[in-house]
Amino acid sequence: MAKQVVRPVTSLELFAIDGQLDDEERAIRQTVRRFCDDRIRPHIADWFEDAAMPVVELSLELGELGLMGMHLEGYGCAGTSATAYGLACMELEAADSGIRSLVSVQGSLAMFAIHRFGSEEHKQEWLPRLAAGEAIGCFGLTEADFGSDPGGMRTQARLDGTDWVLNGTKMWITNGSVAEMAVVWARTDQGIRGFVVPTATPGFSAPEIKRKLSLRASVTSELVLEDVRLPASALLPTAQGLTGPLSCLSEARFGIVFGALGAARDCLEATISYAGEREIFGKPLSAYQLTQQKIADMTLELGKGMLLALHLGRLKDAGAIRNEQVSLGKLNNVREALAIARECRTILAANGVTLEYPVLRHANNLESVLTYEGTSEVHQLIIGQAVTGESAFR
Repeated sequence: MAKQVVRPVTSLELFAIDGQLDDEERAIRQTVRRFCDDRIRPHIADWFEDAAMPVVELSLELGELGLMGMHLEGYGCAGTSATAYGLACMELEAADSGIRSLVSVQGSLAMFAIHRFGSEEHKQEWLPRLAAGEAIGCFGLTEADFGSDPGGMRTQARLDGTDWVLNGTKMWITNGSVAEMAVVWARTDQGIRGFVVPTATPGFSAPEIKRKLSLRASVTSELVLEDVRLPASALLPTAQGLTGPLSCLSEARFGIVFGALGAARDCLEATISYAGEREIFGKPLSAYQLTQQKIADMTLELGKGMLLALHLGRLKDAGAIRNEQVSLGKLNNVREALAIARECRTILAANGVTLEYPVLRHANNLESVLTYEGTSEVHQLIIGQAVTGESAFR
């Protein structure tokens, strides 16, 4: 009997994902995928190895595509759906988590904070330039001793006449060393407040963090504020307390729900291709039952994660999403993406540890994605509180 030849399908084709998207969403996804194929993939291994990426140049190109703050309305922003934004994040992170981080920090943290909480003066001054990629923004919340507990931050802002004077440090800040403006959160007599800080202000510095083993194709910095004097107008007028910065984090987490799946998809596609070409004991590696078991399990988790992401995207577009639901997506999809990257490495064996293949680069990046914008443990506690009614944070 002749051996049956089956046309292989991609992992997400098996879940008929395209049928869940409209024409605009598919077009945006394809545009971003083409940009990554042409502009990012030929260089990303070198950028990762050298820990150097042309952030300013890429920011302009991403702005021209309309990706910066693409889900925001007005002020030069594209105003797309949340789902379309998520699909763009997926394609960007399929190239590299550092590229998605550049876009999500710009749009979902710095720009979103100004769009939601800023004055009209803030919006007019910064949003059009940030949307075009002509200026780069960063978001200063995390401190060295206060990541999961930002309410304990030590950075202080005090009134001196009508001016605000800021002192403190922030840590692990994406884009910090190349940013033209920073949204900085500080403790005041009025509680935690946010400030728009031009990085050229005297007393502000942003030394880059070196020797990273993850997110190497991304600029990560410390922010140092030493008697940084700002006018009263620098204050974000409608953000008071932790609700402001935490709502920004929820925006960024939503992009990660989709983005992490991009890294997983890229690992799986590269691995399936490799296994089909690699011969061992006279037949392709992909023809062995153990290999197919691994590929089948990874396909299942990738598809389940994608269906969850799309469901959350539709909820967000309907204005019905809850922060706890974003935590469900972030916890599951990053955890499973990292597991997929590690499993793919086992199929590639020694080849998997080189930059000739993307899997260990993605795995290294996902180690950071696993713990930023809320660690897995934080999201477990958020979900636990939602379903038990009990807070385990204090």
